[in-house]
Amino acid sequence: MDLFNDIFDNQPPNQLPIDQLIKNGQFMNTDFTAYFHNDGKGVVIVVPFGRLYYSPCYFDKKFCDDYLAYLLADGNINWQQDTIYMYGKTHPIPRLSAWYGDKDCPYAYSGISLMPNAWTDELLTINQALFGVCKRRFNSVLLNHYRTGDDYISWHSDDESELGANPLIASVSFGQTRRFLLRLKDNHAVKLELPLYHGSLLVMAGQIQHHWQHSIPKQKRVQGSRVNLTFRNIKTRQ
Repeated sequence: MDLFNDIFDNQPPNQLPIDQLIKNGQFMNTDFTAYFHNDGKGVVIVVPFGRLYYSPCYFDKKFCDDYLAYLLADGNINWQQDTIYMYGKTHPIPRLSAWYGDKDCPYAYSGISLMPNAWTDELLTINQALFGVCKRRFNSVLLNHYRTGDDYISWHSDDESELGANPLIASVSFGQTRRFLLRLKDNHAVKLELPLYHGSLLVMAGQIQHHWQHSIPKQKRVQGSRVNLTFRNIKTRQ
């Protein structure tokens, strides 16, 4: 992650200098136009077909520590390890996941069908906290638990039909920092990497899910766990 090493290495948690993320109107050594969001916590990165909101530390450290403990405590989240069928064999997905939301919000991806668990007060707290940036209430959230650096998610887009034409996806991270990679579907040379820290928020908006892919690659040296919450809106039947 050479892009961020000089700035973020050895920085105290939740004291990352977002004022250094933009230089000459561009995001950190890239050609992407960027500007500071009026919330004072993050920046907006303008990319082809959409834009990103990126806040390295959207939530304060004590809240993050307490929230991660809640997510990982036995019985609080209904974690499961789903399987997918590929090349004639069944494979366990390399992470744990859980689906929560309104009762009329089932979700299907990669051949996996999920019925929502009922919202918890703690998940609703995060949902409400995102309103300042996202200007909406999300009706569902997918949680992923990356137990070590061996857990990962391959290149994909969140473009399922039930998410609507141009879905807005808000991604909150707690725990170990992991690399988040984006690339244009039609030109993999156009790419962006963002470190997702303990308490970070990344929002993907516009037509990004139709023209970009994203992934969390393996990181063998990472020992700690990370929990990611991706809030979204499922189109419900009227």
